[in-house]
Amino acid sequence: MIQPLEGIRVLEWGSYHAGPGGAAILADLGAEVIKIEQLGKGDPSRLAFLVNRSSFKLADGTSLWNECANRGKKSIAIDMNQEAGRDIAYRLAAKSDVFLTNYRRKRVEDRKMDYIALSEINPQIIYAWVSAYGPKGPDRDLGGFDYQGQGKSGLMWTVGEEGMPPMVSQFGILDQATAIMCSHQILTALFMRERLGIGQEVHVSVLSAGLYLHYINAFTACMDGQEIPRHLRIKEHATRNYYRCGDDRWFIITIPAQKRQQQWPKFCELLGHPELEKDPRFDSDENRLQNADQLVPLLDEIFLTKSRDEWLKALKDNDFVCCEVNKPSELPHDPQILANDYIVDFEHPERGKTKMPGYPVHFSKAWAGTKNASPKMGQHTDEILTEIGGYTADEIEQLRTKGAI
Repeated sequence: MIQPLEGIRVLEWGSYHAGPGGAAILADLGAEVIKIEQLGKGDPSRLAFLVNRSSFKLADGTSLWNECANRGKKSIAIDMNQEAGRDIAYRLAAKSDVFLTNYRRKRVEDRKMDYIALSEINPQIIYAWVSAYGPKGPDRDLGGFDYQGQGKSGLMWTVGEEGMPPMVSQFGILDQATAIMCSHQILTALFMRERLGIGQEVHVSVLSAGLYLHYINAFTACMDGQEIPRHLRIKEHATRNYYRCGDDRWFIITIPAQKRQQQWPKFCELLGHPELEKDPRFDSDENRLQNADQLVPLLDEIFLTKSRDEWLKALKDNDFVCCEVNKPSELPHDPQILANDYIVDFEHPERGKTKMPGYPVHFSKAWAGTKNASPKMGQHTDEILTEIGGYTADEIEQLRTKGAI
């Protein structure tokens, strides 16, 4: 079965995840992605072995982060500081549909890899640029990572409970959101080129992706001047909350506002405490919210009497909207996730059979997913130079002698 982006070639010159992760998504969709890496150095994610307290170093000495950001790509190692190296990049850009970078403006312009330069070589190219804070404004040339995007976008005030300090979400959540938006903008520009015949530069930032990720919160603040309060479990609706069960596992339930009064009697019956239905503290939705600090502790005690699976079965059998609160380590064992290929088997050339996230969208007449593990640095240099660049064996040897490859 075909993949949606078969025949599309992406040339990437980037590092870490916010940009390269976008190219990895395009590779999952079937694009040929060629990653330019600086000769002798490579993507810094190759050496990212420790993030906070977590080791990303695999048994073979490679980085788990690199595997994540650079899956499905080909790697060519070029000295981009040399004119001969940049000439290789120009030749590849002339035969590519997309160029993607997340390096800062000065580095891109100093190497003459900006949109003006590449569009002269290939007017039809889609030039995608990922920055920290956007192409304009006082911070346009500053660097930033996932944490800075979470902070500046307001995202850190949407997690945790009321009264807590601002909190970060782990790990690389906003980097991945930026990667998704990056792939989205590229696909949109490719569609425009197909319809209108024009190439163009497109831009997304970690800041813009973070703001867009909590769009409803930002929309409310802009339109109404109010901030949606953070979840405070002891004060929140008891039937829009999460609970620990007798086996120390958690679930989360949401009874929508229009059904809270209707479903309250059945909920009390399932709990084995029908007396709560008529309790004057809890007999209306308004009273249940006002007295949440009394109701939530009561439910805490009740849910500790059975295992999570027992409670979920009873609730789901009666059409209550609820589910497990999974730890990331539980995801590869969740039957619903596995049934939909949200986690899939993957044969890694060195790690053997393993599992990894699958592509989150299903196509009826195409397929998407990771075909290959991340490449070794420069693994495909000769192949790319020969098959795409049109270099002869002698020319490749001369480039190697010059130290350009």
